Amino acid sequence: MKDIILGSTGIKVPQNGFGALPIQRVSIDDAVVILRKAYDGGMRFFDTARAYSDSEIKLGEAFGTGYVKREEIIIATKTAAKTPEGFWKDLDTSLSNLKTDYIDIYQLHMMPECYKPGDSTGLYECLLKAKQQGKIRHIGGTAHKLGVAREIIESGLYETLQYPMSYLATDKEIELIKLCNQHNMGFIAMKGLAGGLITNSTAAMAFISQFDGAVPIWGIQKESELEEWLVFMDITPSLNHEIKAFIEDERKELMGEFCRGCGYCMPCTVGIQINQCNRMSLMLRRAPSRDWLNEHWQAEMEKINDCVECGKCMTHCPYELQIPTLLRKNLEDYHEVLAGNRKVQ
Repeated sequence: MKDIILGSTGIKVPQNGFGALPIQRVSIDDAVVILRKAYDGGMRFFDTARAYSDSEIKLGEAFGTGYVKREEIIIATKTAAKTPEGFWKDLDTSLSNLKTDYIDIYQLHMMPECYKPGDSTGLYECLLKAKQQGKIRHIGGTAHKLGVAREIIESGLYETLQYPMSYLATDKEIELIKLCNQHNMGFIAMKGLAGGLITNSTAAMAFISQFDGAVPIWGIQKESELEEWLVFMDITPSLNHEIKAFIEDERKELMGEFCRGCGYCMPCTVGIQINQCNRMSLMLRRAPSRDWLNEHWQAEMEKINDCVECGKCMTHCPYELQIPTLLRKNLEDYHEVLAGNRKVQ
């Protein structure tokens, strides 16, 4: 496993990070076991957010109680605040939850624009003040929109960018990593498994490992998942001919009009869970489970019939998907599975 330096931050970590969003779905005891096992296995970069319910609390229980020296791990968290008041409230809450007096990388979460000094929001000024106070050490931003991501990089105001990056990324998205390197900026790769659509961890790791300056954060919920990633701490897969051919086949199957599950489209005006319903057909094929066919998901999928095509979701979709059309197609496929015309494991 090679070490990565995150641009001008100077932070050096193994190129295998821990995405702590999924641990909000497990008990505190289980989360502590998983997080400490990740550390013991060599992981040093842990990414969370205020938006991830109790994820920060679980990180605090794992590492803020003397199990490790604070300087031995890198903690990144995020605020989705849109006002200075919200910013400071979130920052103080994060510090308390994480049981630490500083955050290594503090990121503005799901940035709809590149916040800058003097833009009337006051958010960037808050970042600078928090850094001066020593509460945060480095300033970062996360985005799902390509244009916003480029503006964040080119602004010279941020030290890291977090953006979705998997082997399903477009050439323009992959170019962001090169652009970050040119600007001496760290790149944190989220959604390396495309929200569950990618099931080959070896190919996923081999893809991101070809890039310098990029640290992937793998969403981990179970010890079995963690063990899969820890294998790469000792033996990192290379992008050989076989894996390249596999990835090419995957891209042919999945590239184009499919939902990445980012959730920018939410909330729906009629209550459709767009970010899951809009990729149900792919999930049934790529991550087959009869749990997708239970009464809960049947009811959620039937809500697609309530779509009034108001278009609000499409105005927020960073991938410019024709969401109502895709929803109807997913519902048709779902009905086929329910009718027994398509099988699921």
